[in-house]
Amino acid sequence: MKGTVKLNSVAEEAKRRLVPVPGFAAAMAAPRPRPFPAAARPLPPSSRPPLRWRLRGRARREEEKGGAEGKGGSGSRRHCCGRSERKRRRRRRRAEVRGPRSGLVSGSWRLQGAGEAAVAAAAALARFAPTMPCVADWLNNPFSIVQGIFAQNTPNSDWEKKVTDYFKEKLKENNATNWVPSLNDVPVHYLKPNSLVKFRCMVQDMFDPEFYMGVYETVDPNTNARVLHFGKYRDVAECGPQQEIDMNSSQTVTLERQTFYCVPVPGESAWVKEAYISASQARVSPSTSYTPSRHKRSYEEDEDMEQHPSKQKEQHMGSGGDSHGCGEPKRLETEASAGHHLISPNCSPPLDLNFPLPGEKGPACLVKVYESWDTFKVNDVLEVYGILSVDPVLSIVNSEERDSSTLDPMECMDTAEEQRVHSPPSSLVPRIHVILAHKLQHLNPLLPACLNEEESKTFVSNFMSELSPVRAELLGFLTHALLGDSLAAEYLILHLISTVYARRDVLPLGKFTVNLSGCPRNSIFTEHIYRIIQQLVPASYRLQMTIENMNHSRFIPRKDYTANRLVSGILQLASNTSLVIDETQLEQGQLDTKGVHNVKALGNLITWQKVDYDFSYHQMEFPCNINVLITSEGRSLLPSDCQVQLQPQIIPPNMEEYMNSLLTAVLPSVLNKFRIYLSLLRLLDYSISDEVTKAVEEDFVEMRKNDPESITADDLHRTLLVARFLSLSAGQTTLSRERWLRAKQLEALRKARLQQQKCVNGNEL
Repeated sequence: MKGTVKLNSVAEEAKRRLVPVPGFAAAMAAPRPRPFPAAARPLPPSSRPPLRWRLRGRARREEEKGGAEGKGGSGSRRHCCGRSERKRRRRRRRAEVRGPRSGLVSGSWRLQGAGEAAVAAAAALARFAPTMPCVADWLNNPFSIVQGIFAQNTPNSDWEKKVTDYFKEKLKENNATNWVPSLNDVPVHYLKPNSLVKFRCMVQDMFDPEFYMGVYETVDPNTNARVLHFGKYRDVAECGPQQEIDMNSSQTVTLERQTFYCVPVPGESAWVKEAYISASQARVSPSTSYTPSRHKRSYEEDEDMEQHPSKQKEQHMGSGGDSHGCGEPKRLETEASAGHHLISPNCSPPLDLNFPLPGEKGPACLVKVYESWDTFKVNDVLEVYGILSVDPVLSIVNSEERDSSTLDPMECMDTAEEQRVHSPPSSLVPRIHVILAHKLQHLNPLLPACLNEEESKTFVSNFMSELSPVRAELLGFLTHALLGDSLAAEYLILHLISTVYARRDVLPLGKFTVNLSGCPRNSIFTEHIYRIIQQLVPASYRLQMTIENMNHSRFIPRKDYTANRLVSGILQLASNTSLVIDETQLEQGQLDTKGVHNVKALGNLITWQKVDYDFSYHQMEFPCNINVLITSEGRSLLPSDCQVQLQPQIIPPNMEEYMNSLLTAVLPSVLNKFRIYLSLLRLLDYSISDEVTKAVEEDFVEMRKNDPESITADDLHRTLLVARFLSLSAGQTTLSRERWLRAKQLEALRKARLQQQKCVNGNEL
């Protein structure tokens, strides 16, 4: 019998469905007996059996001894009686003690009276077990849900929408999303194959669309019975042991899906990962004490097969003859591209997971999207919910070990490198078949995922009511971090809440790149400033601008036509990532061609908020929204929207000890308020009333009258930006006269500092 049936759950389900099972009502009304008679309960190993059992065993031994003597003497009988014979004796003795097995339910003991009726009811209801998934099946076995909906709606074409609606409603339940295991938190070999998982990721590349069998039909050659199956959410088509897939069936439906190559969010802060892990309530969690048995061994065997393809061939050939007898379902690949293993990993360099930033860790996944994939684009940050697929058949093996006659001639046009990249081992790059996917508005786990819901609006309003003390604490914290410079701390707050809110032609509106000049040279000051920013923002990266990094690092993503993939670069970052460029380590040297292109790419990123990806024959613009902070000794070589000269008020004798004590002195609850503050203000709407607009215009004309050289159009644009972020930092979504005057005051103080400085390292300040 396929599957297992619990008597309690089956009985309750029968009562609910009112299935007319003979003797069932009497079984439910009668008192429930014990599963074993009182005299047949198992005893501790140290206990001796009752006397009647020992006498029964002695009588049996005498009988056997007598039979053996009749057949040739006790000596010969003792000689031929081995370990297997002793095992059979013990089994017979246990059978006499416990009673005969019931033939109704495998693994159950025959019960007396009402118990037999209960077993009969369980056996009768076992036929319905596959169509009655338990509550946890939508997590552990989502295919049972999909199969049930598909079976009930096979003639209709809306079964796919019903599947999506089902899981959408399930995930809306209280804290249901926290029960879904995340690939970001749990190692792949700890997760159950074909279970529901989620993944927080960035779309690094988009592969070509692929075709698959959405619906296919299997036929039994003996009985000619035909069954329809769904191919959606699968990498391989499965059928029963005595069934074959009818490739020429008129019921076969060929559909299309899109494959995204997704990586964890580049530069995601440690506190973000810890917050997601602490909020997770999934039963499967990473643990050093947990030793996976079956799944982990299968993955290790999978990797061993990749290194020794001949072993895999021998195993396939050895198990092919008795595949029908053992009841293992046969499989046929639904996508041809996933089955072409034309090279062996030991004949090629190690697989590059294509992370944009060096030193990144985490799983890369092939995310297969079935609906609305045109709404997603490269560099989008998604949260996907789907079915995990780690089938070993997806792994790459040597092409010589495969039957070339089964390959589609059109598919053979793919290069070996493309096969290797697009069909990596599933143990390294698992597949996720997406049921639900959505873009993330932000990366902060301390904020509600969607701010438009009523509960989220309540959260926002409550936090906005205590915004002023949070801003004051943050200003004091950053002032101490910047060695007592409160003006630089003000501008750093404005920079951290800045974001591109619109684009006018090619001009990005809202970007606010700050050049913090006057930083100590060859000091750990800039490193600790980055550490503090890292504790405040969800994603960040520190780029050390040295001659070696400029000449050897890959900043710009490029298209690899041989492997048919987009090779990542450092500037392929998610939206609202904080990029800290450290120029204090820049020394004299010569930039080569690659270094010049990298510097130019940084300039385009700062000025136009775009990165020109290299497609060999042309360049393609990819807009971005990255906050850039430049720390330098003098004026930066790169363009910036605002230069702030650092004026330290304190010089700590031990910089590292000072910065470490600053971070440890802040309570975690206060840090969380800082994090919510900076992320929330980026998402607020902002407007300027007609009255204030007219006052600003008159003020600008008046300043131009007094001194035409004192203010330009760029100065006006910068002052408006400062006024915008000053208003948002105070929780005001409209510009007031007071905030405009405060912005003018800050700009005057900043310019006065620059005028006091002279030339430093040949850069005019």
